[in-house]
Amino acid sequence: MSVLSDIAELVQKGKAQEVSDLVSQAIDEGFSAQQILDEGLLKGMGELGVKFKNNEVFVPEVLIAARALNKGTDTLKAKLVDLDVKAVGIVVLATVAGDLHDIGKNLVKLMLEGSGFEVIDLGTDVPADKIVAAVNEYNPDVVALSALLTTTMAAQADVIKALEAAGIRDKVKVIVGGAPITEAFAKEIGADGYSEDASGAAEIAKELIA
Repeated sequence: MSVLSDIAELVQKGKAQEVSDLVSQAIDEGFSAQQILDEGLLKGMGELGVKFKNNEVFVPEVLIAARALNKGTDTLKAKLVDLDVKAVGIVVLATVAGDLHDIGKNLVKLMLEGSGFEVIDLGTDVPADKIVAAVNEYNPDVVALSALLTTTMAAQADVIKALEAAGIRDKVKVIVGGAPITEAFAKEIGADGYSEDASGAAEIAKELIA
């Protein structure tokens, strides 16, 4: 097995220090930062995302793997800065106004970062105007909105209306998700995409900017 396969496997097992050590080893062996990222770190997280979708692993395993991924990317970061490697895209992520739930949002963040996106996480209970301001500031490819309560679903529609009112709706793709959200609701409010789970959100984001 190559060191990259070992990195991918150890990311899935959540072995943070071993991942970091192997990233350093891969750099020493002459692998490019892009190879280490794509064929090692992101491959491991991607494979875990598929297992998560198929209910073969659960939230704790994903969180532990994310720590290992982050440790590996920290080790690689200096190298990536040197090579000026770009993220595949930028996502502004938020749980909408009135909603304080963040577990789903945090999982989406992990899966997006694991797919190579730069994620601007605005947190929970985020009003529409703050999301509009973030789109103007960061010029993202995608806005991802989470709502976990039936009472806060409408706030996703409010964000889309606010983007339209600001004249920037056509500059960004909007994806929505959360326990009460359905594909039909997403279409009704004019979202570009919907996912019922975190790994699906990363796939849809990639498809939308492809």
